[in-house]
Amino acid sequence: MIDRLKIALSFGIGIVLVNTGLAIQKPVANTRPNILLVLTDDAGIGDFGCNGNPLVKTPNLDKLAARSTRFTNFHVSPVCAPTRSSIMTGKYAETTGVYDTYNGGATMATEEVTIAELLRENGYQTGIFGKWHLGDNFPFRPMDQGFTESFVFRGGGIGQPGDFDNYFAGDSAYFNPVIYRNEQRVKTKGYCSDVFTEEAISFVRKNKGKPFFAYLAFNAPHTPLQVPTAYSDKYKNLTSLDFKKGGILPTPAMTEKDMEDARKVYGMMTNIDDNVGRLLKELENQNLLQNTIVVFMSDNGPQQNRYRMGLRGKKGQVYMGGIKSPCWISLPGILPENREFGQMTAHIDLLPTLLDLCGISLPDKQAIDGSSMLPLLKKDDTAFKNRTLFFEWGRGFPIPYQNFAAMNSHYKLVANTNHQEGLEGFELFDMETDAAESRNILKENGTIAANLRKEMQTWYLKTASHPNNRKLHAAIVGTKFENPVVLNRNDAKGALGIWNQEEIFGYWDIAVAEAGTYSISAKFISELKETGTLFVRLYPFQYATSSAGKTDQISLKNAYLNPGNYRLEIYFQTKSGKSIFPLYTSIEKTDTKP
Repeated sequence: MIDRLKIALSFGIGIVLVNTGLAIQKPVANTRPNILLVLTDDAGIGDFGCNGNPLVKTPNLDKLAARSTRFTNFHVSPVCAPTRSSIMTGKYAETTGVYDTYNGGATMATEEVTIAELLRENGYQTGIFGKWHLGDNFPFRPMDQGFTESFVFRGGGIGQPGDFDNYFAGDSAYFNPVIYRNEQRVKTKGYCSDVFTEEAISFVRKNKGKPFFAYLAFNAPHTPLQVPTAYSDKYKNLTSLDFKKGGILPTPAMTEKDMEDARKVYGMMTNIDDNVGRLLKELENQNLLQNTIVVFMSDNGPQQNRYRMGLRGKKGQVYMGGIKSPCWISLPGILPENREFGQMTAHIDLLPTLLDLCGISLPDKQAIDGSSMLPLLKKDDTAFKNRTLFFEWGRGFPIPYQNFAAMNSHYKLVANTNHQEGLEGFELFDMETDAAESRNILKENGTIAANLRKEMQTWYLKTASHPNNRKLHAAIVGTKFENPVVLNRNDAKGALGIWNQEEIFGYWDIAVAEAGTYSISAKFISELKETGTLFVRLYPFQYATSSAGKTDQISLKNAYLNPGNYRLEIYFQTKSGKSIFPLYTSIEKTDTKP
């Protein structure tokens, strides 16, 4: 069985241990291939030289693509945390507890069995380096979800409010960032992508005699667009004329701001290219490249407007520009080199494909949504030709049918409307003849659109009804596994779109594991200049402590709590009536008698 502690919360019952009972055969010998999975953050399909972009320099990635099996009709979620959940589980993110990038929607259910857990149970050393974005507290962290080594930042992005260690670094957050190595805080030196790659290289060297799974999840080229000068200088002289000559222009046309952003993104991409080259060279030097599966992909489309191979849409949208990703898989002697397969595939297919390549079977009771892509190499598309893929994204849980898409091998239905309408607000595209989604053919194909809408509704109701969407996925406090527990803004719920606002209502879902006394502290974005009171509410428990102001941190000690599930509401009420929500909150079990 998976040897990590699996904990689920039952309303009114308390905390219950769950035995996953996985029965997986152990590897006979070290004959299974290593896995290197490289994931970029917000790199679009057009951000590579091999995909027709004449401006960006990505020679190492272009060479990797040339020696890989390339799935050219591969899709991901419109935003990052859902894609990452699907990669880890082989399931639609909406069934794993992940439905957003923040507001508490980026925590994957601890009951989910990840590819890292499956590989670890089969003798693999597993390491993650960079961005996790699926839960920062026990029992949702990488080390709780199958990774033997974890080197990650908190929140959804370096320098974001959820990454409170680097938030105040502002426009230098990507340089010398604070990272957590196996949950121990480390102040690093260097540019973030270089730092993550160096850790991955160290992991490869340390585990070269064992099968390993290295997950290198870059934070680039996500905003803020911070890039070393040596890389930004490579593109600083690109003019508007260069962009106009640079292939098919996006729609709408690029503004001066778009072009300035593109220069920075291309610098970040060339830095990623150099780092991937370093890592591949290390594999070669260690005589590991021939027995290593190398996967390269991105988590969604570009956030900014730039070259997208003529595709419509960007990050956050269900048009192809928002969901189409490169998927290159290399394994010398096993997978064909420089071959393209155009069947419709997606992130949910990666887990079964990798397990298939490693000769590992899924446990009988583990149901997934994806299918192995290996049969496609033998021209067996049985699992793919009749299926429909679904994509959506909105703040909070899915809203039918806002930013929804249902796509089969021939047609794609896109919805930007609400569930009370008929087919008004829907668009239908023939993906075989109109990959750019430029011509809505719904009027002349009403039956096809109606059938896809029915499938969309069925999928929505099924996923919305999944048990993981009725659980709190609460951070567990008062255990030896994490004490203190620090709750950040990425996981805060409350007002929709809560981010770095100060006067806003927010809260965290927590579960108290053991009765006792706790110290609870609140760190605020700005100094509190007024006299007031810190209120801590975990009904029926409610505590308060006064402060004279002139501070950005307040602590409340000796708060007694019983085991159970709570909604932690914490705020500073000023004398003039303002309610200030903290940037983060720390809860530590102190065992002081009440």
